[in-house]
Amino acid sequence: MSIVVDIQTVSIAIASAGVFLAAVYYILQIRHQRNVRNSDLVIRLYTHCTSDEWEEAYMRILNAHFEDYEDFSRKYGGLISENPVSIAAGKVSAFYEQLGYLLYRKLIDADMVFQLFSIARPWNKIKPMAYGARKQLGQPNLYEWFEYLYNEMQKREQKLQSKA
Repeated sequence: MSIVVDIQTVSIAIASAGVFLAAVYYILQIRHQRNVRNSDLVIRLYTHCTSDEWEEAYMRILNAHFEDYEDFSRKYGGLISENPVSIAAGKVSAFYEQLGYLLYRKLIDADMVFQLFSIARPWNKIKPMAYGARKQLGQPNLYEWFEYLYNEMQKREQKLQSKA
C-alpha cells in the first residue's frame, strides 16, 4: 500500500509540475508576442515617417516662420485652412498626437519611440502655435498628447543624465 501511495504522490507531483511549466511557458509566450507586436507597431509608424508625403509636411512645418498662433493664422490661415503649411502642421501634429496617446496607454515602448523619432524639434516648433490656439479656439486639450510625448521624453533624458 505504501508503494502505491508513493507512486500516486509522485505522479501527482509530476502532473502538477507539468501544469506549472506549461503556465510559465504560456506567460513567456504572451510577453514575447506583446513585444513583437509592440516592435511591429513602432516600425510601421516609423515607416510612415519615411514617406515622401510625411517628409514634405515635416520639412514644411519646420521651415515655416511664425511667433505664435496669431502670427501663424495671419501667415498661413489658422489650423483649419487649405494652406499647405496649415495642412502640414495638422499632419505632423496628428502623428505625434498618436504617438503620445499610445505611449500614455503604454501600448508602445518608450525607449523605441524616443530613439527612433525626433520629438523635441517638432514640438518646439509647434508649441507657440499650439498654446495660442488652445486659448484662441477655447480648446485646452489641443495637442495634449504631443505635449505629453515631449514631456515624457524630457523626463527620460533627465533620468539618463542624473545616472551619468
